This record gives sequence, structure tokens and C-alpha cells, in this order.
Amino acid sequence: MNDPIHHPAHYTFGGIEVLDAIEAWGLPYHLGNVVKYVVRAGRKDPAKEIEDLKKARVCRDRYIAMLERRQAERA
Repeated sequence: MNDPIHHPAHYTFGGIEVLDAIEAWGLPYHLGNVVKYVVRAGRKDPAKEIEDLKKARVCRDRYIAMLERRQAERA
């Protein structure tokens, strides 16, 4: 059953809810969003599959940039 607030169908399928996986894996904010956008791509709104994948890429790239800045600061 789709509960758009607590258990949206586009995040709940295959017996695994995306939020549960993100929490279980201890993913930081950016990487949690990468997983969220990849999983929902084509499920929440099929017309926005590419948009969701681009959002995932933005979150991934921002996380990489943040790690690179931290690494440069320590050097």
C-alpha cells in the first residue's frame, strides 16, 4: 500500500525501503541522496528519470568536491 508520507511507493519496493538502507549503511547526506535519486529514477515520475539521475550526479560530484577540499586542507 502506498503511503506518500511514510512509505512512498517510489522508495519502497523489492522488500527494501531506501531510507532503511541509507540508515543501515550509515551513508552521509550527499551519498544518501545519490542512492535516493538513483532508486527513484523512473519510478516516481517516469518522465523525470533523466532529471533524477542528473540530481544523483550533482550530489555525487558535490561530495567528491567536498572530499577533495578536505584532503587539500590537510596537505
